[in-house]
Amino acid sequence: MLEALRRGAQTRVAKLLFGLLVLSFGIWGVHDVFRGWGRGAVAKVGSTSISDEEFRRAYQDELDRVSQQARQRITAEQGRAFGLDKKVLAQLVAGAALESHAHQLGLALSDKTLVEGVQNDPDFQTDGKFSKQNFDGLLRQIGLTEQGFLNLRRKDELRAAIIRSFITGQTVPKPLLDLMHAYNGEKRVIEWVKIDPEAVTVAEPSEDKLKELYDKDKSKYMTPEYRKVQVMTLGIDDLKKQITITDEEIAKSYEATKDSYDKPEERRIQQIAFKDKATAEAALKDLRDGKKSFGDVAKEAGAKDTDVDLGLITKKAMIDPKISDVAFTLEKDKYSDVIEGRFATVILRVTQIDPGVTHTLADIKDQVRDKLATEKAKSELQNKHDEVEDNRIAGKSLTEIAETAKLSFKEIPATDATGLSPDGKPVLETPDLRKIVSRAFAPDNSSDDTAIELADGGYAWVNVLSTEAPKQKPFEQVKDQVKEDYTSSERHRLIDELAKKLADRVNAGEPMTALEAEAKNKVEKTEPLTRKTIPQSISDGIVAQAFALSKGKAGHGASPDHTTEIVFQVADVIPAPEASLTETDQLTRELNAELANQTLTEYTEALKKRLGTSVNAAEMNAALGISEE
Repeated sequence: MLEALRRGAQTRVAKLLFGLLVLSFGIWGVHDVFRGWGRGAVAKVGSTSISDEEFRRAYQDELDRVSQQARQRITAEQGRAFGLDKKVLAQLVAGAALESHAHQLGLALSDKTLVEGVQNDPDFQTDGKFSKQNFDGLLRQIGLTEQGFLNLRRKDELRAAIIRSFITGQTVPKPLLDLMHAYNGEKRVIEWVKIDPEAVTVAEPSEDKLKELYDKDKSKYMTPEYRKVQVMTLGIDDLKKQITITDEEIAKSYEATKDSYDKPEERRIQQIAFKDKATAEAALKDLRDGKKSFGDVAKEAGAKDTDVDLGLITKKAMIDPKISDVAFTLEKDKYSDVIEGRFATVILRVTQIDPGVTHTLADIKDQVRDKLATEKAKSELQNKHDEVEDNRIAGKSLTEIAETAKLSFKEIPATDATGLSPDGKPVLETPDLRKIVSRAFAPDNSSDDTAIELADGGYAWVNVLSTEAPKQKPFEQVKDQVKEDYTSSERHRLIDELAKKLADRVNAGEPMTALEAEAKNKVEKTEPLTRKTIPQSISDGIVAQAFALSKGKAGHGASPDHTTEIVFQVADVIPAPEASLTETDQLTRELNAELANQTLTEYTEALKKRLGTSVNAAEMNAALGISEE
């Protein structure tokens, strides 16, 4: 909805600027142009306020955008965890600062100019002419009055004028361009050796040593916090159990869709097309007389293998009915007569036949019943959800609701935050386990909360009954774990010491190959790498180090799997070649965008300080639906 509004509210100049700066619609305040504007304000910049309704709408728009990118629904709660609420607020505050400054500068546009802009906007034209019907339809869709729309467009134009004054004529200095190209295009060759973890020996720790480590870090050896919870789920399978499908319904559905249950016959068909019938007849004679193979004839006709083999297809997949009729009556490995089709004259051969399968109603009765039950359950799902919510508002417990509505219900005696019971097994067999348990362990959770949306379209409700605080595990119970932790830590320490010693030897003049015996591994060498090229064998940290060192210098860093250390040497430094015209244009565009964003950021930050900015945290939380308790 907001994206449609944005397209309608911007001029082509504004679209170009906003595209360059990657500014979302959320940066522009919408204020009271929307119907149903609330009285509260979540923030204020100078004399310009950001209403709670404006913030809610912008936040929802951002959730919709992120959900579309992630290809799954992002809830408001998840959005807050990702920091989307703070991002949206920052955008709205920046927009309000621009609006205040525009008013201070006395910038204004007349209604006549705005109306002409709308009438000339291609988004509101049909066959090159302004369509009032299209315009009114958009206004109804997004809930705007005509004057409200013009007010919004006026704000965009004013803000675009300010932005334009900053970036019009902006150029990237050539020294900066050359420096960035040299930085991005430089390559390095790295010689490296991965230390075998068995290259170091960890001494067996004494009992006293293990007890000392246990006492020193007791908090590490605690049971997790457990919670006793109730979980009620509403899914398609729950509703299907409650739905009765009659034999009459099954028969009717089967008759209407029986083709979808059958497997049609498939044939692998080869086809040669000819320029005329006479040529095709001559070729067919050669084929049947055995003088030429199918491949020989196809080659003479100028056909490629991909042109000849149509693949394993059904009769419906063939375009020409005259050719398809012959293809699906032809015997396997036989040549067809010459066929004068709709588009070409052809000869066919069938090399494979997969018979079709036809199912009777008796064969698939249960399958049809399940399909109908699933369709009815999907249509009933939201109604059942609303029924559950009504019962919860009425004060009924999850136990009572589950029993009455015949929904799945389970009381879990103990689960940790990862969804495991004290014996280490999952407390629920569902792909949504983490999502359900996360609700149970949410900081503000004290009772069953709003429904959790599940991956299959269903819902779950959680009620926390009690909490069991973490307990100290006795030494004897965790002795093996303490020893394992000590061994791992000590091995990493010894490997790190060895890596430092080996790197120092290379920096003192020894070749990398001299390290192989002590590292218990062979030295390897990379292809020339840029800063952005990270081979699987070495980590990005090592690549970053290599670009900070001069040729011949050595260093060390963690392996990609963090099990050991890698010692490396910068074997060669290859300066960036002269930039091509394409590279120069691409880099110029990137730097222009970065400079524009930096300029705008500095400008809006200065405006916020000068005009004064305040945020009402309580109002913001209320807009997000966060309880003050």
